[in-house]
Amino acid sequence: MKEVRKMVERLRREKYEKVISNYPNVELLEGTAEFLSPEEVLIKYDGKEFNVKANNYLIATGSKPSIPPIDGLDKVEYLTSDTIWNLEKLPESTIIIGGGAIGLELGQALQHFGSQVSIIEALPRICYIAEPEISNVLQEILEEEGMKFYLRSRVSRVRKEGEKIVVEVLTKKGLDRVEGEALIIATGRKANTENLGLDKAKVDLDDKGFIKVDDYMRTSNPSIYAAGDVISKSLMLETLAAREGVIAALNIMGQRTMIDYSATPWVVFTNPNLASVGMGESEVMSKYGACTCRVIDLKTVAKAQLLGAKGLAKLILNPKDGRILGAQVLAPFASEFITEVAIAIKAKMSYDDLINTIHVFPTMSEVLKVTAQAFLRDVSLMSCCVE
Repeated sequence: MKEVRKMVERLRREKYEKVISNYPNVELLEGTAEFLSPEEVLIKYDGKEFNVKANNYLIATGSKPSIPPIDGLDKVEYLTSDTIWNLEKLPESTIIIGGGAIGLELGQALQHFGSQVSIIEALPRICYIAEPEISNVLQEILEEEGMKFYLRSRVSRVRKEGEKIVVEVLTKKGLDRVEGEALIIATGRKANTENLGLDKAKVDLDDKGFIKVDDYMRTSNPSIYAAGDVISKSLMLETLAAREGVIAALNIMGQRTMIDYSATPWVVFTNPNLASVGMGESEVMSKYGACTCRVIDLKTVAKAQLLGAKGLAKLILNPKDGRILGAQVLAPFASEFITEVAIAIKAKMSYDDLINTIHVFPTMSEVLKVTAQAFLRDVSLMSCCVE
């Protein structure tokens, strides 16, 4: 963890602090900020206060771990995705509350290091935003590695018992208990909107405390913009936050530009990666009343056989014209080639375009072409590199 912290500190200096300080038209003001009115902000730093006025503001205060109201949680030590990097000793056993991306990524890493990991999730399956067949296979892979899962389960109480933390869990079979040396809370993130004086700025929030924005990144106050994890949206991604910041800046400068979320790739960095972009099957069904989809097993791809990799790939088409609307891949290195589908969606390409694009053999990216070919033939009976 020491090396991780050193790398983060170095990258922060090189990629953020030094970069912004080299811009001749940017003045960096350190401190906490609070709106006094829609036009004026109070900044506090090192015991000093001063006011700033501007025609436009961009709020990009990010997010922080959301901690659920669990009985006894305030009486035990727990970690989050923000604080786990301060861990100095590997716990023999770890309990993670939350089976989404954060819980799975941290959980598998700890399991690989040698900690016995148990994940408690209230929903019927892990990584609920993934396609059902994809998340089910990911769970099988993680269970084969030794991770334990408690699904459809709710935490009723947490307490310390000697050197262990005990989590009481209500499952479909009744009350159960999970013991661990460490506890991680991975139940999502919430917006950093407290103490910003947003009511004085006439900036509205949604029912979860995130800032409401339109497609131009404008808040309810047209002079104030917001971007990143602090806004109301479905995905919290660094790359997406950067794009939203650009859209906001362009609009502030008078270049009317809208955000497009239709081809935003996201990845759960487990091994194998779970990579996704575009619409899911249920979303397509709701919009079009039908869905043209294909799911293939990774064993139909030569590279996967070479690696002994287990996984799936799913391609989702517009049922009317065969255009690609979405994809989800559970495979090694899926994070490295999911952008191919993002480009295909933005370019309004069809599955034929994927088939007619030559892919390198043997690579994992071939899985996209093979999945497209599955709309035409039984790929399990197909020779390698067949067009």
